[in-house]
Amino acid sequence: MSDDALAELSDHGVSIWLDDISRHRLVSGNLQELIDAKHVVGVTSNPSIFQKALEGSADGNSPYADQVHDLAIRGVSLEESVRLLTCYDIREACDVLRPVFDATHGQDGRVSIEVDPRVAHDPDKTTAEASSLWWLVDRPNVMIKIPATEQGLESITASIAVGISVNVTLIFSIDRYKKVMEAYLAGLEQAREKGIDLSTIRSVASFFVSRVDTEIDKRLDKLGSDEARAVRGKAGIANARLAYEAFESVFIGDRWDSLAADGAHPQRPLWASTGVKDPSYDDTMYVTQLVAPHTVNTMPEATLNAVADHGVISGNTANTGYHEARAVFAQLAELGIEIDEVTELLEVEGVQKFMDSWAVLLEGVQQQLEAGAKKAGK
Repeated sequence: MSDDALAELSDHGVSIWLDDISRHRLVSGNLQELIDAKHVVGVTSNPSIFQKALEGSADGNSPYADQVHDLAIRGVSLEESVRLLTCYDIREACDVLRPVFDATHGQDGRVSIEVDPRVAHDPDKTTAEASSLWWLVDRPNVMIKIPATEQGLESITASIAVGISVNVTLIFSIDRYKKVMEAYLAGLEQAREKGIDLSTIRSVASFFVSRVDTEIDKRLDKLGSDEARAVRGKAGIANARLAYEAFESVFIGDRWDSLAADGAHPQRPLWASTGVKDPSYDDTMYVTQLVAPHTVNTMPEATLNAVADHGVISGNTANTGYHEARAVFAQLAELGIEIDEVTELLEVEGVQKFMDSWAVLLEGVQQQLEAGAKKAGK
């Protein structure tokens, strides 16, 4: 196996983050191995990832077992138990990645944890949740994930304004992405007014890729025409490339120059949902076709290994083909598929999926706490 493709990504200004975390990765040394061997310089998490990681934590052999047992004996509430379990993992991952954070002067070495998805449409609760997680993890290289719902935009600005580094997640549309960048700039301006050192604030904007193709391909397959088949698997990358075009247009000019002069860093685009869902597609395409400087690609381990094994990096591929990307959406419109309707649906579904995972996570931890309390005779 050759990791040259991963090294080439780094050479092209792409930061490689792992889209997964678990206590097992931490205690086994697996995360450190990926840092050393696979050029991983960051980690992202979400409610679905934690749900999977914590499944079976009542098992005495689970790395979570002792902590769950102690929480049960102490009678810690369900909500607080989940926070303590997940934040422990994030804090430990932050410590593992701290040398990367220091070496890159804060650009990488980042670990993300998401606010409770149930408050995604409540800006006040989301802002309070972001602050709480920031304090609880208490590491300079943590990033708080805030969903890019319409209501979440206010929380993004408010969190940035007090110096919290934010990973904005669940971005599907170009219009919403532009509002996310505006929310970031507004937050930086407010932080500057408060006298906060802008150089300490970092942000990424997580733009989802494969889910766009999954939804649009489903509609194309129903049409079944040659014209429909011709644009299968093209929408996700086209959408992301137009997002990069928007990024290039925002972080220039007098407004940005003023912030940059005071130490501000651009909010980097992060390509999320990069695991290929259709087995007929190249399993590295959401990586190799979205190469550009000042970007992050967060990959599940299977995608990371695929890129290391047979990925071919052919230069910067995200900051080209803007005309072709617009042509893809014109073709889709001719077929009766409107990208705005698709991305709106995906946002709703994305929030709901995380809420569902959070509910399963809570239920699972509740059962384990009850089992632990019973075993302790409480």
